[in-house]
This record gives sequence, structure tokens and C-alpha cells, in this order.
Amino acid sequence: MLFTYPAIFHCENSSYWVDFPDLEGCQSFGDTLNETVENASEALSGYLLTLLEEGAQVAAASDIRSIPVPEDGFTSLVSCDINQYQDTRAIKKTLTIPAWLNERATAMGINFSKTLQDALLNKVQSK
Repeated sequence: MLFTYPAIFHCENSSYWVDFPDLEGCQSFGDTLNETVENASEALSGYLLTLLEEGAQVAAASDIRSIPVPEDGFTSLVSCDINQYQDTRAIKKTLTIPAWLNERATAMGINFSKTLQDALLNKVQSK
């Protein structure tokens, strides 16, 4: 899953720190701008994974144009792909559906596993 959030980058004493206005407590820093951008993406990944694992609500990202630009820095979008940190092993699940639904879906060539995965991802992302 790819997430993108606005971040505020600050320059202080020739080093940088970054925070995410939509995600209270999500911050990082670095000696160079490149290092800070990389660390910001890692901090964002860790923060979001923790929220998802705890079943907490993931805040929607604000429009970057609504984020005030500080005098000591700038705003930018930071992305992360949390799939690289998640266990992607396939797990076999048994489920029960009505016979008529099974017959219609089978006749239509619907991939049950893909359909269930898509529905679960949609449900998880909306919580």
C-alpha cells in the first residue's frame, strides 16, 4: 500500500528535521536534506504500520496547499510503501457463502481469492 502525506521540512544549524502535520508525533531528522527525506519516508512507514497493526484510525492526508510554509523550511509530499515491511505470505482461509452466489460467481469466472483480498483491503483502508 502506498501512502503519501504532506511534511514540513525545517533547516536548523545546517541540519534538517521533518514533521507530519496530519500524524501527531511522526517526526524525523538528518544531517543532509537527502538523508532527511529518506528518514522521513522510513518514519512515515513505521508510524502507519503501527497504527494499522493496532487497528487505529489512519488520518487522511491534508491538501499540501493548506499547510503553512515555515520561514526556516518548506513543505513537501513524502511517500512510503508499507508492503515492503509486511508479511506477504499467502494464508489459506475457509469461508462460507450461499450456494447460489458460488454458482453465479463461478459461472462468471470470478477469482474468489482476488475478490476477497480486494474487499478486505478496501475495508482496512477505510477504517
